[in-house]
Amino acid sequence: MDSKRQLQIGELIKRNFSIVLQLEGRLIYGDVLVSVTTVKMSPDLALAKIYLSIYGTEDKYEVMVLIREQLFRLKQSLAARIKKQVRRIPEIDIFIDDTVDEMYRIDELFARIKDNNPTDH
Repeated sequence: MDSKRQLQIGELIKRNFSIVLQLEGRLIYGDVLVSVTTVKMSPDLALAKIYLSIYGTEDKYEVMVLIREQLFRLKQSLAARIKKQVRRIPEIDIFIDDTVDEMYRIDELFARIKDNNPTDH
């Protein structure tokens, strides 16, 4: 269970990192839609795990590589936005959030099952 402070800082980072991606993302990865879904903070607030949802491309891992290459610049932009609200800027680690993709995959599986097993109602 995250503390109230972890949740507050996580939400602060989520809102501001989203803005940073809106402002600088097109220069990094083009016309792909990248959104921040969740930010998990470590108990000491030294690490922010940022989960990203990526749409508009088949190769999500390519986009992640491009973002990781520019992570230092993105962190600097984030730091400029939140430096007056936190004591220290946390380290950032980014991950792909596959929740939506998994949901679509499961829906597709259910649709196939339904098509293969018609019921007599």
